[in-house]
Amino acid sequence: MPGPILIFDSGVGGLSVVPPMRQRLPDVALVYACDNAMLPYGTRPDAWLVERILAVCDAAVSVSGCSVLVVACNTASTLALDALRARLTIPVVGTVPAIKPAAALSRSRHIGLLATSATVSRPYTDRLIEAFAAGCRVTRVAADSLVKEAERMLAGDAPDPDVIRAVTAPLWQHQDLDTVVLGCTHFPLLRERIAAAAPRKIQLVDSSDAIAKRTVQVLDTAPLRHEKDRSLATSPDARLARAVSPFGFTEPQLLTVG
Repeated sequence: MPGPILIFDSGVGGLSVVPPMRQRLPDVALVYACDNAMLPYGTRPDAWLVERILAVCDAAVSVSGCSVLVVACNTASTLALDALRARLTIPVVGTVPAIKPAAALSRSRHIGLLATSATVSRPYTDRLIEAFAAGCRVTRVAADSLVKEAERMLAGDAPDPDVIRAVTAPLWQHQDLDTVVLGCTHFPLLRERIAAAAPRKIQLVDSSDAIAKRTVQVLDTAPLRHEKDRSLATSPDARLARAVSPFGFTEPQLLTVG
C-alpha cells in the first residue's frame, strides 16, 4: 500500500494547500509536518536553512512513510528543493511564487509580489520574473510580519488589521497595479483580509491549486485514507493543535530531528 502525502512547511502556511489537495484527491491520506520550533524561516541564513530543512524533511519522511513530499513553503523551495531531490528517493513537489499565472492575468502589466524578505530578494525569484513576467513591471514587497498574523489567526486570535494595512500599503501606491502574487503559503490564509486592505479590487493569485495538480501528476497510486490524517511538529502545543484541527488533522505529535 502506498504511503501518505507529506505536506511540509515551517509553520501553518502549508495548510493553505490542503483544501485544493483534498478537492483533487478526496480520499488521499495526508500527513502535515511543520518546523514551528524554528519560525520564521524567511529571516534565517541560507546555509543554516538548507541544513535544517534537509534534517526536518528526512525525519518527517522517515516517520510518515510517505510516497511523496510536498514542500509547501516558498522559502524552503526556492532554497533547498534541489538538495531535497538529491537526498530523497521519493518525488518532491515544490512551491514557487505564482509569477507566471499573475502575468497572464494582469491587464495593466503591473503586478505585485507579496512574499517574505528571503523570497523577494532570492535569485530564484529573479529568474522566475525574467522567464515569465519579462513584459511586466513587478513591485516586490517583503511582508514577513504577515506570517505571524496568519499563525495568530489559525491559533484562534484575530489578526491585526493595522499590520496588514501597513505591510500591503506600498502595493496600493501604484494605481495601475491590478494583480498581486501571494508569494508565501501563509498569505492565502489571509486572503480576505488582504483584499479588504486594498483600496480597489485586486486579483490575488497563489500557488495552492498548482501544487495539488502537480502532486496528482507525480503519484503512481493515490494512497487511501484509512484513518484520521496526522500532523507532526518540532514543537507541538495547544495553539498549533487548534490551527490544524479545522483542516482534519490529529493533534500534532512531536517530530524529533536528529
